[in-house]
Amino acid sequence: MAGKTLDVEALRAKYAEERDKRLRTDGKTQFQELTGQFADFDRDPFADPNFTRDSVTEEVEVVIMGGGFGGMLAAVELTERGVTDFRIVEKAADFGGTWYWNRYPGCMCDVESYTYLPLLEETGFMPTMRYSSAQEIFEYCQRIGRRWNLYDRALFQTNITDAVWDEAADRWRITTSRGDALTTKFLITAGGILHKAKLPGIEGITDFQGRTFHAGRWDYGYTGGSCTEPMTNLKDKRVGIIGTGATSIQAVPRLAEAAQELFVFQRTPSPVGVRNNAPTDEAWFKSQKPGWHWERIVNFTAAVTGKKPEVNLVQDGWTEVMWENTAADGTPEEIAALELSDFETMQSMRDRVDAVVQDPEIAEKLKPWYGKSCKRVCFHDEYLQAFNRDNVHLVDTDGQGVERITANGVVANGVEYPVDLLIIASGYENAVADYHRQIGFDAKGRGGVRLSEKWAAGPRTLHGVFAGDFPNWFMMSTIQGSFGTNYVHFLRESARHIAWLVQTCDERGINSIEASTEAEEEWLMTLYGRLGRFGDYSAVCTPSYYNNEQTEPDEAAARGVIFVGAVQDWAAVLEGWRADGSLAGTVTT
Repeated sequence: MAGKTLDVEALRAKYAEERDKRLRTDGKTQFQELTGQFADFDRDPFADPNFTRDSVTEEVEVVIMGGGFGGMLAAVELTERGVTDFRIVEKAADFGGTWYWNRYPGCMCDVESYTYLPLLEETGFMPTMRYSSAQEIFEYCQRIGRRWNLYDRALFQTNITDAVWDEAADRWRITTSRGDALTTKFLITAGGILHKAKLPGIEGITDFQGRTFHAGRWDYGYTGGSCTEPMTNLKDKRVGIIGTGATSIQAVPRLAEAAQELFVFQRTPSPVGVRNNAPTDEAWFKSQKPGWHWERIVNFTAAVTGKKPEVNLVQDGWTEVMWENTAADGTPEEIAALELSDFETMQSMRDRVDAVVQDPEIAEKLKPWYGKSCKRVCFHDEYLQAFNRDNVHLVDTDGQGVERITANGVVANGVEYPVDLLIIASGYENAVADYHRQIGFDAKGRGGVRLSEKWAAGPRTLHGVFAGDFPNWFMMSTIQGSFGTNYVHFLRESARHIAWLVQTCDERGINSIEASTEAEEEWLMTLYGRLGRFGDYSAVCTPSYYNNEQTEPDEAAARGVIFVGAVQDWAAVLEGWRADGSLAGTVTT
């Protein structure tokens, strides 16, 4: 941005104008339930539909719900502490979590593999590329499962249907969709945030007569090909895709190559920086010293949360774009400088659009007009280039979204666009959803109270891990917990903490542990105290799942705040709590 002066007042006005276009009265309720013909959006298209097994009745020390990185890391940490009497319950047919479900063409992680993938030193695995494909990450999850003997402890294609706390026995009684009856001392829920598809409630969506599916449940039977092979069945098809977030950024280039015509329906453009993917330098990888991996993980998180480590070990788009925390507190001069830095970063994204997209009119519609922390920044080397193809059509809705869907196609800006295939890339229910919806069951705690009742006015936790009246239940959740650009960093810290809790309870002869009411309120005040300018920053953002679609916050939403700051800041709180040793803020028996 050197040599280019920005008009800050004009940019503030432009951001506000674009934000206001996108405000909706329905907020997050613009999405509808996956029922009827859309029940397939929650079905597993990759599993054997004829799979059966005998039901299991057993007592174990720990039940882990979830077989993604969260559940696997919890299992690994438990194993390393000598706790091996556990059972993993996973609704998919294998390990992998989001990397099991997301197999759309072009899918890969947008955080470099040397930082994102856990346990690289422990497994000795070298990613083939700086940004691993979804297929490679899925295979790596399977590698972890084999390395720590997790397959023998897993119940796949199985959902927990209920969990009831037995006060007399100090045990959870768990039932599943396969008729299992599991009794356990500890319950760990690692349900993730990218597995339950969202369906936009667009008028007429049930009327469409062509093929439709969610990007997270890709139908290669229809498109042909695979996540690594061309989709040859689309050569004579008109394809529409709704959504221009992280999924579309990766899928659009592959669809553009395969489809006769591709229509990209856009409500809000994403910022798209340079990814610069490349094969792993084997000599560099093998030259790393013991401990390099965790150092790199922590260094990356520090860089993207404004902590400015002395040396930027990763030096990628994320650490360049997010180098300064523009929602941080400071003097008026410091805040003004951060705001200008934010404007400059986003202007560089808009300048890139002009440099890549040949048609000036299309380029203008692809420019994002909001702060860099309002939506997840994307990085790709082929997305913007796809709009230079004659068969790719950007249908920008000027912030209004698609009007309706007909039997033949999609209506936007008063024009019907006939399509043979309609792909929904509207994302997933995540941290803003009710927790019992995220995990798929409504646990019953002390006194027979369901979680949905206990948390009717909002979540109540200590550290985002414990919940009062739900003993021995440890949550790996962003609700009142942490988050981060590298989500797996948060999961690793969470898994370490929970494994320590299980081991400590066993060593001290603790039968049950839960948060006290006072500690829950103190933790909420701690979370509020960390908000700083984050609330003000978020309030002027374009609607997204980051700000609950700009829905007016009620008490429940206000309590669902995350720990603002770096993952290691949250982890430091937990480390200090463990070091104290008194289990402060808990009630034990």
